[in-house]
Amino acid sequence: MPTPLTAETIVTAPKVLLHDHLDGGLRPATLIELADQLGYRDLPAGDASELASWFAESAYSGSLERYLETFTHTLAVMQTRESLIRVTSECVQDLAADGVVYAEVRFAPELHTEQGLSLDEVVRAVLDGVAAGTAAAAAAGHGIRATILLTAMRHAARSREIAELAVAFRDQGVAGFDIAGAEAGFPPTRHLDAFEYLRRENAHFTIHAGEGFGLPSIWEAIQWCGADRLGHGVRIVDDITLHPGGRVELGRLAAYVRDKRIPLEMAPTSNVQTGAATSIAEHPIGLLAELKFRVTVNTDNRLMSGCSMSSEMTGLVEAFGYGWDELQWFTVNAMKSAFLPFDERLAIIDEVIKPGYERLRHP
Repeated sequence: MPTPLTAETIVTAPKVLLHDHLDGGLRPATLIELADQLGYRDLPAGDASELASWFAESAYSGSLERYLETFTHTLAVMQTRESLIRVTSECVQDLAADGVVYAEVRFAPELHTEQGLSLDEVVRAVLDGVAAGTAAAAAAGHGIRATILLTAMRHAARSREIAELAVAFRDQGVAGFDIAGAEAGFPPTRHLDAFEYLRRENAHFTIHAGEGFGLPSIWEAIQWCGADRLGHGVRIVDDITLHPGGRVELGRLAAYVRDKRIPLEMAPTSNVQTGAATSIAEHPIGLLAELKFRVTVNTDNRLMSGCSMSSEMTGLVEAFGYGWDELQWFTVNAMKSAFLPFDERLAIIDEVIKPGYERLRHP
């Protein structure tokens, strides 16, 4: 008999996380401690549980712009080398304890320079945090491979600079590049110079698209900018027509995304919070998985969404009746789509993911 699917047993399943924001995953208690140490007085609550509740309530606004405002508080305490190392180390440890075996954690270096750190110093601090967290996780019996993505803000003008930084550090633990921030009014083509540079350098990048804005954002990200993956991509469902009798018709863009196996970095809870989906049960991930798009499951912002990889998977099991086979499919999809060399991806799939799920199916 397979191991029963419960919130507790799902924690033990190997998982792969491609879309997790460093400044969206702080432990509430750490946020309070760092605010006290650094003299930040604007936290909306001084108790860890109350603070966690405030973030979750604020995030359920139905607006991506309002959702993004909550980051003011986390970024305020992530401006020193010591705080960056601590936050990153705890992030890696928390993911490992949740059964994540490979993670790409993203952050925007330009948002961490308010107290004098250079972009290079920010990146080195985060990489040191990854190393510390990986070692601490191993000591606790949890193996994890963690890399980082460097994010440029789409409303700013430093994307080429951040892209060059990603290339400079790509042999030291930086797996790729990303742009993030409010989509409406800030199309990815504003950063075409950065994407053309990355392609010339054979570098990997993902683009937030199809979350707060629709199909034009996705089309630009793929056809103009050449994105390897789509951050969220939820609105690709707008190019899919469901006809009476169950017939499904894909528009040209949706068909292209599926045919090219372009990975969709979906984060169900976050997508509900920002209004990109009305509920987990009605999230397009169900249809897209059924149609065999390259769907992956992600957390986005664990603090704001009050979630983990295990809770996201548990929610999908409850909403769609998924079993271990479907959870393995999502996980393998993510590992296939990781910004790692092919042989390393294959090794994690064959040596960690498949054996881990086989033990759950046949304990």
